Amino acid sequence: MRVIAGTLRSRTLTAPPGLSTRPTSDRLRETLFNVLAPRIHNAVFLDLYAGSGAVGIEALSRGASRVTFVERAAPALKVLRANLDRLSLTNGFRIHAGTAGSFLRGPRSQAAEFDIVFLDPPYDAADEYAKILNLLASEASAFLAPNAIVIAEHRRKETLDPQYGPLHRTRLLEQGDAALSFYADNSAAPQ
Repeated sequence: MRVIAGTLRSRTLTAPPGLSTRPTSDRLRETLFNVLAPRIHNAVFLDLYAGSGAVGIEALSRGASRVTFVERAAPALKVLRANLDRLSLTNGFRIHAGTAGSFLRGPRSQAAEFDIVFLDPPYDAADEYAKILNLLASEASAFLAPNAIVIAEHRRKETLDPQYGPLHRTRLLEQGDAALSFYADNSAAPQ
């Protein structure tokens, strides 16, 4: 794994051992950030189920102003912190060691309004998609900045609902076995 573009371009990243954490492939990350290119500069980015931190680190490399990494698995947190250390990243981010649900249900003071939210739960935890998307569409909607975009990485063959409350899917990109579903509020412009 490597950082695709930006100030940290070509720097290598490590992934947690085993199969419980599935890093977003370099190719899919490149596709994701090609779509996000007009929005990433100075964006406040939330990386839920951060794993190795590859997606959030890519956001920082490409000009996001802040990234919040949310991860509960101790081995993944260890690798995430090691990746940030190896890249000499000391500011512009924070780490929440806990579940995505606990973060979104936590005190509002712990977060900013996020311009971009990326979620990539383990594929075998399919119920997490609906749980988190419904949270973002309801009680955690205050975490979303006006015109925020929410992106879920999921199995290509596992289609997510086209709508969660006011969040409507505006785009679906498929690549290999993976897919990216992009959601925005009804009033937001399509992506």
